[in-house]
Amino acid sequence: MAFTFDYALKITYKTRVILKNYLETISLEDLNKIPQGYNNTIFWNIAHLVATQQILVYKFSNVPVLVSEEIINKYRKGTKPEADASQAEVDEIKELLFTTLDQTAKDYEAGVFKTYNTITTSMDSTLSNVEEAISYNNFHEGIHLGSVLALRHAIGLV
Repeated sequence: MAFTFDYALKITYKTRVILKNYLETISLEDLNKIPQGYNNTIFWNIAHLVATQQILVYKFSNVPVLVSEEIINKYRKGTKPEADASQAEVDEIKELLFTTLDQTAKDYEAGVFKTYNTITTSMDSTLSNVEEAISYNNFHEGIHLGSVLALRHAIGLV
């Protein structure tokens, strides 16, 4: 089956529209809650997706990321919330949900992603090129959308 960049990116946008809605409709207090039995927050999961997309697509392609190293280091795999996110941080991530995808589309069309450092993810998926990274990223975002839905239930929002 051939990779279709436009379709893959359309799926990412759909997921992120849902997540943006949560950032806009859930209180800052609730975005920062860690319910019993969990180790992260709704906000952390959403910010983690921005960081991970940048790592999977840009870093492993040896292309400079579009977000700060602070965001990468704060929300990459293996991290957890160390402090509550501020409204300014929520606003920044809300914007980055889409500006990063818009730039990824431009960069992909311009042929910026010429090399890829093969990795095997924690889900035992081997990524050998940027197209596989983009496809895998959608799978990863779906997992974390599920986590956000579970967290909403756990803090009593549903």
